[in-house]
Amino acid sequence: MKKTLLFAALFLGSTSLFAQHEGHNHAQEAKTAVADPKATPPVASADTKKQVETLVVKQEVHDFGKIPQGKPVTTVFEVSNSGKEPLKIANVQASCGCTTPEWDKENPIPAGGNSKITVGYNAVAEGPFTKIVTITYNENLTKVITIKGEVWKTPATSAPENKGLQDLKN
Repeated sequence: MKKTLLFAALFLGSTSLFAQHEGHNHAQEAKTAVADPKATPPVASADTKKQVETLVVKQEVHDFGKIPQGKPVTTVFEVSNSGKEPLKIANVQASCGCTTPEWDKENPIPAGGNSKITVGYNAVAEGPFTKIVTITYNENLTKVITIKGEVWKTPATSAPENKGLQDLKN
């Protein structure tokens, strides 16, 4: 037992020694960067300039409020292309299987044009919910939209029979 503990201690000690990073003094580099106001800022690459967010969502969060359990609901998110090139929505992915997005998969949104993304929610589970839907466009850009609300439990049985209904017919 003592040998095992000694071996474990030696192993951990040697591992931590080899894990130390030599050759860079990060604290000194940070001080130099702050202390030198003449240092040139990093130049943005062509990829950074090209990755301008062009998908605009009119309303990024939709609150359904209180909805009855077992009754699916839908909402429509209006999106537009603020760029100068056509915008292709590659995918719209919901955070769970109870949320289903639908969009025009075939046609790109022209520059200055609009489109719609319909998001459905199957209100099975009782209680509050917040679901995230991620839109992937122009190959690798993303935008997140959200639906939320509260599902209230519907009664297990129907309403009792109204015996006074016959009195109204007379």
